[in-house]
Amino acid sequence: MDFKSENIPHNSTLLVTGGAGFIGSHVCERLLDRGFRVVCLDDLNDYYSPDWKWANLEKSRSCESFQFVRGSLLDLGLLRNLFDREAPSAVLHFAARAGVRPSLRDPKLYEATNGRGTLNILELCREFKMSRLIYTSSSSVYGERFNMPLRETDPIMNPISPYGAAKYASEKMCQVYQSLTGMDLNVIRPFTVYGPRQRPDMAIFKFTRMIDRGLSIPLFGDGSTARDYTFISDFVDGVEKALHFAGGFRIFNLGGSHSTRLIDLVHTISKALDKKPEIEFQPTQPGDVPLTLADISRARDELGYEPKISVPEGIQRFVDWYRSSAQVGRA
Repeated sequence: MDFKSENIPHNSTLLVTGGAGFIGSHVCERLLDRGFRVVCLDDLNDYYSPDWKWANLEKSRSCESFQFVRGSLLDLGLLRNLFDREAPSAVLHFAARAGVRPSLRDPKLYEATNGRGTLNILELCREFKMSRLIYTSSSSVYGERFNMPLRETDPIMNPISPYGAAKYASEKMCQVYQSLTGMDLNVIRPFTVYGPRQRPDMAIFKFTRMIDRGLSIPLFGDGSTARDYTFISDFVDGVEKALHFAGGFRIFNLGGSHSTRLIDLVHTISKALDKKPEIEFQPTQPGDVPLTLADISRARDELGYEPKISVPEGIQRFVDWYRSSAQVGRA
């Protein structure tokens, strides 16, 4: 297949779903900086504080070329009116119910939002003859694996959470719709993205807050589980490059290409805070995979993606934000 870059004109309108979230809000800012008009769709659900999400958009809301629309992926009428009114040149689909462990408690919610919600977006992309869609999946689709690194060509055999299973089902639906429409559809698999404004329920935020307050950290397992952590600016670089990539249907891992053990992550945060951690080891949680490590050779070769921020530098940037941001008080 002939892969090529087809830049979208920088005065175009782009629809970003889930744009008030951690990742989506950073993507909105980058697109606005590039001169795009951005329409952000988000339902501001209560998985975590809607006020936190609204604060994520503080910078974007100051731009004349930014518009916020509150609405659900399951409201097909609202979505159709939005597509008809705004006529976006491309869709960047980040909206999803987040979290592996909560999906174990309420799998129907995750199937509805992450499955049928994505299907609604795909159906409207077909109806309105969209030429470009970015779908944000998850490294959770790989499930429990021990052969590393994880490659886009690996068979997906055993997702171990409803969250991961719903994401993978949506990937396959994306593939179906790409074949039906011929649009350029790039699937992104993020690997543990972190940085300023990340969700307050995520490990790095929780560990930072607990160490800073002198509280004990509940560490699930023996600390040997490891993740490929990706700093937010590196991830957004990859998304921006994928937006301008025309290759039919393509899947890209976006990771840091280096695994960090959980216990080492805690000590890195401790060093950045200059405070000693108190750790309480607890049993491993169901749904947690033991190891992730992205093979980013495809993204490097075809997108020119190259992560720049090491985990120690990224953690220091996060801690600096944590200490200076008024938003932290809303968590």
